[in-house]
Amino acid sequence: MKHYKKISGRRFVTAFVLGMLCIHFAHAQTAAPGAPQVPAQVSRDAQRAYETTRDKLVQIRTLLRNSNTQASLGSGFFVSGDGLIITNFHVASQLALEPERYRGVYVPVDGKEAEVELLAFDVRNDLALLRVKAPSANMPLLAFRDPAKPLARGERIYSLGNPLDIGFAVTEGTFNGLVQRSFYPRIFFGGALNPGMSGGPALDDAGQVVGVNVSKRQGGELLSFLIPAEFAQALLARAASARPITRPAHAEVARQLGEHQALLTQKFIAAPLRPQKHGGYIVPVPEDSLARCWGRGRDPDFKAFDLERTDCQIDSHVFAGDFNTGFIRLRYEAYDAPRLGPLRFSAMYSQSFANEHFANRGSRKSTPAECSERFIEADGMAMRAVLCMSAYRKLPGLYDVSVLTMSVNQPAGGVQGRMDAQGVSFENGLALVAHYLDGFKWKAAP
Repeated sequence: MKHYKKISGRRFVTAFVLGMLCIHFAHAQTAAPGAPQVPAQVSRDAQRAYETTRDKLVQIRTLLRNSNTQASLGSGFFVSGDGLIITNFHVASQLALEPERYRGVYVPVDGKEAEVELLAFDVRNDLALLRVKAPSANMPLLAFRDPAKPLARGERIYSLGNPLDIGFAVTEGTFNGLVQRSFYPRIFFGGALNPGMSGGPALDDAGQVVGVNVSKRQGGELLSFLIPAEFAQALLARAASARPITRPAHAEVARQLGEHQALLTQKFIAAPLRPQKHGGYIVPVPEDSLARCWGRGRDPDFKAFDLERTDCQIDSHVFAGDFNTGFIRLRYEAYDAPRLGPLRFSAMYSQSFANEHFANRGSRKSTPAECSERFIEADGMAMRAVLCMSAYRKLPGLYDVSVLTMSVNQPAGGVQGRMDAQGVSFENGLALVAHYLDGFKWKAAP
């Protein structure tokens, strides 16, 4: 077994930086899938919403240029008379990242396919702005609801799109406020969304756009989510006259993800970590306003030792092409095993630590992980820590960071912790690790 000099958590981070300076890093859909839900019988209001909107709805398809075969699909809607279309970024991401390989088309209700080009996108809010290449004069368009007239809880909403590529449809539901703990504002829509409806509009009773379909929650009924219309309006105002994107836009995706991770890091470090006690151990847990945390323990009939687990995650995922990134997750395990004895406990405890396979061996998306291991001195206890980082190959300046820790100060008990931060800068990754390690403490019983 290797032995290391004990150092503080922040000195560990400093040592890791120095070690990393010698390492070269290569810089680098959808409403959630599932069985379609059967919507309730459509009301007359929903019928009216569909009939007055059908000529403004489109299906968005991406096609392989060589074979002309369909690669992905979603929905969209016209927002200007000269052929501008709003949809989701995850619907049009292939046009942004591989325009040499994919082309985009739109298909209106009458089925007449025509080409579109990508003008701009908002990765953080999963939006994209397209333009018809050969628009007709005075094309029909949907208007946005005035932001000064907020929705009231319980107000009816009508979501439109082309679910599962079986035809245009409308689903009726209610506005239930904004999603709690969502990193960016999302509307909680009490209605059914299905794959293929992503990017379609959600309307109020007056037929004005209040949101853009984006996703639904698996394992529940009528738990769907919309991007507030204000973000689509902002993208339209910013990019209505933009030139089309014809080359891979990895640098722009990386720039927007960089803004996201900077805000995520700022919020995580600014919010004090809540102390969670396990015997004499204190582990850092995010505030309830920032993350969802779940806890569980081992079956009480198992008498050999006691085990408690906590799993926390910040709802800050961002879709970045063919993967999700931009989130922080924390997990803990607390062991108490007075009946096992030091040797048996040490073997079980060490095996649990070794079972954490978090070192990335490299892929087309990221470089192999580089890791550093140290014994560190936390507040009142010794800990073993392993820190790993890997770089995104096509998104320069972004890294995945993982740190795994275990206490080594008690013969028949201890805590293990792990933090994963995805899509962060090198400096912010280290700042997150230092903040996390500072939250571990040992308070022996008086």
